Amino acid sequence: MRLEKCWFCSSTIYPGHGIQFVRNDAKIFRFCRSKCHKNFKMKRNPRKVKWTKAYRRLHGKDMTQDSTFEFERKRNRPERYDRNVTEMTLKAIKKIDKIRVTREAQHHKMRMRGKKAIEQEAAIKELENSINLVKAPAALQQGSEITLPKIKVKVSQSQAVGERMEE
Repeated sequence: MRLEKCWFCSSTIYPGHGIQFVRNDAKIFRFCRSKCHKNFKMKRNPRKVKWTKAYRRLHGKDMTQDSTFEFERKRNRPERYDRNVTEMTLKAIKKIDKIRVTREAQHHKMRMRGKKAIEQEAAIKELENSINLVKAPAALQQGSEITLPKIKVKVSQSQAVGERMEE
């Protein structure tokens, strides 16, 4: 079973699926779905279309340099069947897939590192700009008379024990 890659979005194409376009110079283009085929016919560049793998790699959203990608390459050299080699290859594929998943998770974690602080700052700024939606306009005009400020009081351990209610 041969799994092909879509020329436009780089997703896998399973046997019996997709569209194949052969140009006059005998170059074969395979597409996973009509969406990719139509974009190709409209002469769109996959590196500029946001949902493609090429765009994601170009803009640092997916991993580009990793040793696990070397194993995924297509090889056209036929190999003589050997049961031991096949068994070891299948075990290696599982290990490589596990390594790739952990590295992708690490890459995503590094990308999202500062995002929470940025989102929080944006939320605070949005709240300051549209405070009138949260508080009533009359309350804003009167000032802070309606809302009391929070006061922090330190309680020592001996006071807390002495003030307990006894039954």
